[in-house]
Formats: sequence, structure tokens, C-alpha cells
Amino acid sequence: MGYTPKRNTINDYLSVIIGSVLAGLAFNIFLLPARLAAGGVSGISTLLYEMYQTNPAYVQWLLNIPIFFLGLWLLGKDFSVKTLVGVFFVPFTIWVTQDIPFTIDNPLLSAIYGGIVLGVGLGTVYRGGGSTGGLATIAQIIKKYTGLSSGYAQLIVDGTVVVCSAFVFNLEVALFAMMSIYVTSKVIDFVQLRTSPSKLALIITENEDRIQKIISKEIDRGLTKVPSLGGYTNDEKTMIFCVVEQQEAVYLKKVLQEEEPSTFVVFLNASEILGRGFSLSRFYELEEHHNIPVQDKE
Repeated sequence: MGYTPKRNTINDYLSVIIGSVLAGLAFNIFLLPARLAAGGVSGISTLLYEMYQTNPAYVQWLLNIPIFFLGLWLLGKDFSVKTLVGVFFVPFTIWVTQDIPFTIDNPLLSAIYGGIVLGVGLGTVYRGGGSTGGLATIAQIIKKYTGLSSGYAQLIVDGTVVVCSAFVFNLEVALFAMMSIYVTSKVIDFVQLRTSPSKLALIITENEDRIQKIISKEIDRGLTKVPSLGGYTNDEKTMIFCVVEQQEAVYLKKVLQEEEPSTFVVFLNASEILGRGFSLSRFYELEEHHNIPVQDKE
């Protein structure tokens, strides 16, 4: 079943809500207890909490208002409506879970695991086309006008907050905060790429017609053929590019070993595949015709 625009919109908003909740939980469970001002408005609220005991949820709501209108102006209505959802749900989660019984105040553990949870949350929000407001919106503006990835844009804007935390806390705590920001930036990019078990098969062969028939008959995938020249023998060969799923890759490897054992094959990880041909119906056909188990039927 194909995705309708309405269904895509619902999925986007669900991503923003789920990601915002994860970001709020990361703050209350890991970052605030360890006094890690890991960038953004949340980092600013951590600094103000340390200095004046202000409620972080209220601080984040107040700081996000002017930045929200900046995002509305520069990033467009759709982005800012989703941002409004994030602006509400992150502080709301922080407010609701402020007395959560299990927290981690070890700065190293909080930097690592807090960075991971926050990165998953922000990456999920960005995949939904939104933002959690604050300096995350500034990061998205930088991304739009500079071409930097979301992760590196976030790293730039958060660095300023970390420098300030070195003065409010100490250099050691600031370094742990920087570690958390780095982990967060990498996880954001990982989540946004939607790394999947898809594989790129590179097949170098002299029997291109035979390989093409195998791919067409056994897994029914498209392919691209590129003329190539053997570096050692100078013989003319063909390099075949074919993108397959994990289960298909295992099956294709088995078939090629049995029917074309002299063929040179390399399987590479593919982060994200765009374009026609990767529908769930393909998985069901593969499972039905070749007894290949399909693990993900979402």
C-alpha cells in the first residue's frame, strides 16, 4: 500500500512528537543531573538552573518564542508548525518527568548515553521535517544556507553554550558536555540517513547476460551495467551495480556461488535508497517464491 500525503503528514508529526519526548527524557535523566550544558536552549536552561534555580521547562518555553518566529520567517510555515509541536513537547516532557526517580549523575555515562538518546530524539524530529526549537532551529537555518549536515550545524551552535558552561561549572564538566554534543551530532546524522540493511552488490563478470538473467529471475531487481577493463589481464569485463535487501543479498550470494563461482562480487552497505523498486511487496514475493524470511514487514 502506498503512502498518501495525509498519511505522510501524520507520520511526520508522530516523528516530531516521539523525538521531542526522547529529547526531554534525555535532559531529565542524563544531562541535568550531571550538570551537562550540552548546547542549545536546554544547555542554557541548565546554566540558569545552576545559577538561579529556575525551572528548566519554563526557561525553554520562554527562550523558544522569539526563535520560533525567526524560524517561521526563514524556514517556512510547514517547518515552523512542526517546530511548534517540538517546542511544546520537549519542555512539557521535562516538566512532567522532572521528579523521575531514576537519573544518572555520572558525567561520563551521561555524556555518552544522554548524547545517544538526545541524538535519536533530534534525528527523529528532523526526519519528520521539524525541530525542537531553540538553537536547533538556528542549526537548521545554518544547514539550509550553508549545506552543512544537521549534525555539524548542531555542533557549531552548541559550542558557544559549552564555552559558557566552562565558566559556570568548570572545564572538566564542559569537556564532558562537548563529548555529549559530539555523540549527539553523530547519532543525528546516523538516524537521518536511516541506515538500513540494504546492500549494493558490485559484480564484475565476463558473462553479463548470464548474471543479468540470474538477477532478473531469482530476485527480480533492476541493475546498471558499466564496461570495465581488468587491471591485470586487460580483458574486457562488465561491472554490474545492483541494490538489494539483506535477505536478497544472502540469496544472491548463494546463487552466484553455485552457478557462477568465478564471478567477482563485493557487497557494500547502503545507507538510504531513494527511487522506485524498493516496495514491501517485493519482500513478500521474495519470501513466497524463494523461502527467504522477511524480518521487517512494517
